[in-house]
Amino acid sequence: MTAEARPRRRSPEERAAALQAIRDRYAEAEPPPAQSQDRRQRRGRVSSTVVTLGIVSLLTDISSESVAAVLPLYITASLGMTTVAYGFIDGLMQGAPSLMRIVAGWMSDKRDHPKRVAALGYALSAATRAILLLSTSLAAVTATVAIDRVGKGIRTAPRDAMIAASSDPRTIGRSFGVHRALDTAGSAIGPLLAFVVLWLIPGGYRNVFVISFGVAVIGVGALVLLVPDLRPRRAAWLERHRSRVARGLPKCKNCTCGVTALAAEGAPTFSWTFLRGRELRRILTVSVVLGLLTVGDGFIYLSLQAKDGFATQWFPLLYVGTNVAYMTLAVPAGRLADKVGRAKVLVWGHVALVGAYLCAGASVSSTSVTLLALLLLGIFYATTDGVLAALVGRLIATESRASAIGTAQSAVDVSRLVASSAFGILWFTIGRSEAVLTVACLLAAAVPAAAYALRHLDAPGTSGGAPDEGRPQPVASERRAGQA
Repeated sequence: MTAEARPRRRSPEERAAALQAIRDRYAEAEPPPAQSQDRRQRRGRVSSTVVTLGIVSLLTDISSESVAAVLPLYITASLGMTTVAYGFIDGLMQGAPSLMRIVAGWMSDKRDHPKRVAALGYALSAATRAILLLSTSLAAVTATVAIDRVGKGIRTAPRDAMIAASSDPRTIGRSFGVHRALDTAGSAIGPLLAFVVLWLIPGGYRNVFVISFGVAVIGVGALVLLVPDLRPRRAAWLERHRSRVARGLPKCKNCTCGVTALAAEGAPTFSWTFLRGRELRRILTVSVVLGLLTVGDGFIYLSLQAKDGFATQWFPLLYVGTNVAYMTLAVPAGRLADKVGRAKVLVWGHVALVGAYLCAGASVSSTSVTLLALLLLGIFYATTDGVLAALVGRLIATESRASAIGTAQSAVDVSRLVASSAFGILWFTIGRSEAVLTVACLLAAAVPAAAYALRHLDAPGTSGGAPDEGRPQPVASERRAGQA
């Protein structure tokens, strides 16, 4: 090839001018300054989808918690069963959703329609309220509770995936905190409703079941009619490719991003490879260990009642006290997790559970100790429930997020199933106070070890507390373009 035919290399000034021309060409696609400023002002807000999902959870929890608040008494007093039998049913309530969380998360990620999967779970739980009216034997009650928990397992992971997809990544803890606050408001209203019914109609368990069914139906209707049908995987793919224009880069070859009627060609597909991640495996291991030392709330309330000797109609108010504390502290706990690190808040929140165990197992009988136990339980749930989903949600890519959240929640469910079943036997064998204090000592020893195991997750550059985790990352083709 002669010197004349050889292509001339561009000078640095010419390359800079060509890049500026590309930026000018796509400048019209950038948002106006007023829009950008308005977007920055709205960045700290919680999206309307999160609030609507919180209202749906509020209605559903009014239904489910009104039943759960009377279930310990209904089983032990009305049906005359022992704590071993209640431990089995409570463990079933904790563990029945476990497998379905993974399956529902997989369905949500595979089909990219989390709302449809969540609606199936909410509808299934609502149907069990009607079935419970016809359940009079232990076997029937157990089967009904199992179906209800399966519905809970189906809806939880897709719902949390929709929350994560609708939230600013830098304030995702706050979004989960707002949702959990609304969710817990329903958890407080439900037991209060059960208390009022039992106060007016002693032994009126079936009346509680009827009201519970009506509220559950309203919750399902609110989900179907008011919550948009989000497609997180497709939205994430489109956002990544459209951001090329905003950064002054040309569109990808044969790009169809602007054609909203088309599915995203080449969008990321679902994969189970997220289980290979070392950080996620650490979270799962720590969650299982701590879950094995987390007994059901019903045991703590039964212990407080046995210690203080208050009348049975006051029993549902124990759930109200815990849920009011949880509702009040959920949003501050989410903000604290965003600020200091989600792994720290998740692990050290179990210290409050240790304090609740000590209050329930102590020989001191007073109203102040009972109220302190309820407050500590509320702190425990505020610092662990939504924080776990927020931590896993920012660790895993969008296309597998619901499955990852479901896997983490399933690990907790299975471990708590074992914990409740074993604790019922321990209570029956060595006594109430000894059993509660034994679990408290074991949990107190496990918390520092768990904090040490997750110490790296809150370092800069990880999902726990990175200040820039919400910024879009360039794809491989953009990195190559920048290097050229």
